[in-house]
Amino acid sequence: MPSRSSNLGGASRVRRRALLGTVVLAVLVALAGLAAYLTRDGRTPSKALAVHPSSPTSSSSAVSPSGPPVAITRPRALPAPPRTTDPITFGKAAAAALWSYDTRTYSQAELRRALHAWLTTEARYADAASVDRGIPSPVLWKEMAANRQFATATVNEGHFPNAFTRALQEDPGAITQAYVYAVTVSGKQSIVWKGSPAGGAENRATTLAVQCRPNKPCALVGVMPSVAP
Repeated sequence: MPSRSSNLGGASRVRRRALLGTVVLAVLVALAGLAAYLTRDGRTPSKALAVHPSSPTSSSSAVSPSGPPVAITRPRALPAPPRTTDPITFGKAAAAALWSYDTRTYSQAELRRALHAWLTTEARYADAASVDRGIPSPVLWKEMAANRQFATATVNEGHFPNAFTRALQEDPGAITQAYVYAVTVSGKQSIVWKGSPAGGAENRATTLAVQCRPNKPCALVGVMPSVAP
C-alpha cells in the first residue's frame, strides 16, 4: 500500500504541473483574454510529432509574417536554441526543432533534454509538460529507431496571432511583467524511414508562448494547446 508521503509527493507534482499550465495561460489571459480565445471550442489542436523538430518595439510588426520559407535540413544535430531577441524568429526556430528528429543519431531522452534547454529558466513560466507531449514516448521511439526514421522541417512563416496583436494594441503595457509573446508558426514536416526513401510530408502549424525580456535572448515558455490564427 502506498505511503502517505508518496501520495502527497504525487499530489504535489500534479499541482505543480497544473500551476505551470495555469501560469502560462494566465500570462495570455492578461492580454485581453487570448488564452480563452486559443482554447475555445472548434479550434484545431496542434499535432504531436508524427510517427510515419530584439523584442518588437511596436505593434505594427505583429501584423505581417516574417521572411520567406526557411528549410531546416539538419536532423542529425540535436536542436540548440538561437540567441535572438525577436520572438517570431525564435518561435520559427522552436517550431522547426519540435517538428524535427533523427532516431538514427540520438535517443529520445537526449532529444527531450535538448528541447528542455529551450525553456525559460524562470520556473514559474516554463511549461515543460507541453513540450514533452510533442515527443514520442520511449517505446514509440524504439519502434521508430528500428525503422531508422527521421524528420526534417520547412518553416513557411511565423506571426503574432490576431487576438494577441489586438490585445497588445489595446494594452501595450500588459506584456511588461512576463514579456511572453504568442507566436503562430506554419510549415511542413517531411518524414523518411527505412524502405521509403521518398518518405511523406504533412503541413504543420503550432502556437508557441515565447518569452523575450529586454536585452536577453528569447526562451520558450511552452506549446499552446490550440493553434491561433
